[in-house]
Amino acid sequence: MTENVNFFKRFSQAFWVANFAELLERAAYYGVFIVITLYLSRILGFTDVQAAAIAGTFSALLYFLPTFTGAYADKIGFKTSLIVAFGLLSVGYAGLGVLPTVLESAGLAKYGVTTEFTGLKESNGKYVILPIMALIIIGGSFIKSVITGTVAKETSTANRATGFSIFYTIVNIGSFSGKTIVKPLREAMGNVGLINISYFSAGMTLLALIAIVFFFRPTVRSGEGKSIKEIWHAFVKVLCNARLIILIIIITGFWMVQHQLYATMPKYVLRMAGEGASPSWYANVNPLVVFTTVGLITALLRKRSALFSMTIGMFIMPVSAFAMAAGNMISVESINLGFMTMHPVAFMMIIGIAFQGLAESFISPRFLEYFSLQAPKGEEGLYLGFSHLHSFISSLLGFISSGFLLEKYCPDPELLTETEKLTAYNHAHYIWFFFVGVALVSAISLIVYGYVTKKIDAKKEELSTEE
Repeated sequence: MTENVNFFKRFSQAFWVANFAELLERAAYYGVFIVITLYLSRILGFTDVQAAAIAGTFSALLYFLPTFTGAYADKIGFKTSLIVAFGLLSVGYAGLGVLPTVLESAGLAKYGVTTEFTGLKESNGKYVILPIMALIIIGGSFIKSVITGTVAKETSTANRATGFSIFYTIVNIGSFSGKTIVKPLREAMGNVGLINISYFSAGMTLLALIAIVFFFRPTVRSGEGKSIKEIWHAFVKVLCNARLIILIIIITGFWMVQHQLYATMPKYVLRMAGEGASPSWYANVNPLVVFTTVGLITALLRKRSALFSMTIGMFIMPVSAFAMAAGNMISVESINLGFMTMHPVAFMMIIGIAFQGLAESFISPRFLEYFSLQAPKGEEGLYLGFSHLHSFISSLLGFISSGFLLEKYCPDPELLTETEKLTAYNHAHYIWFFFVGVALVSAISLIVYGYVTKKIDAKKEELSTEE
């Protein structure tokens, strides 16, 4: 008991409050995000393409803005920033839940107590979702920078590694719990559950807001860090660094496939395996695999180059996408696992997601390492602020391509006649073939990239020796 108390005392109160808030925020975010395209289509009546474009822009901005909002947070102080962030998130998530009722009251939609929703497909009232999602984007962008900044500032050199390990664990627990709650809500309430998950998320962020207001007392107040102008100049420098931009474009291929966990998988599984499937639970396989393998893989390959580890991961991704495609090519109605039976699409989706998590364990930690080594001496921190540019690009490309692919190969059954339903999904797995191609091109490109940069570096070294 004493050991546990001593362990908690190694870190400040602000550290633990920030991690508690992060746990709640991640549960809120993933609870909504895993079903965001379903909400946009089933509740608000957006087409697959429109829903994908909105969700992709939402995800992309959440990766792009934190570097800039982080600079502003340094100026106004972390506590003020977190109060603003969780206030915006609470209003935004609650807005997702309230919007359908408001639209119904305004006569723009017809809702009942059943799971059937109609009346929005022809209504422009659904576009009210855009300012609501803007609140979540702005609030979320503060969280990404401020919480990690708090962990860094509230730890010392001696306990920083442990502090970030705790933070990483908290993130995974939050991700797991948020996705887990979606299935019972959908089973109990049908499509109404897609609305009520927003109230769950609003409750989580409101609880986090209360914790920040009353218990968060940071030891470092404000006034540190770079200005927005300095960060913008660093951004321009990154864009002018050809080697970094090429690497970002190559790694974008990996993340395009990774984002299908949210862009394509939920709709694909429900349309192919039936409403009884559990896409939110299948998505949890990813953080579970990463959590259990990333430490071991990093340790095993610590003497190999970052590029070598990343290349292994890149070649695992086509296997992941092919496994996801294979479910629709298996000519059996169900797979008997002994303790349960599963639809082949659902079973192979889980296998594909497991491979995806394994690939991430090879790539993600070493990418940050490699990216930092490409930065000019003394500017590693600023450059790392833009290390997630690949996620900004891949969110846009991944989600938008998903919308078009779903519309073509795995369309909304509500838009099909009974005759069309007989053959509409025969080639649904072509969606995953597309991502097999993206992953393969990226993997091969990384090998070429490694070969070319090695030659360039060798040539530079030779010239410097001659001088």
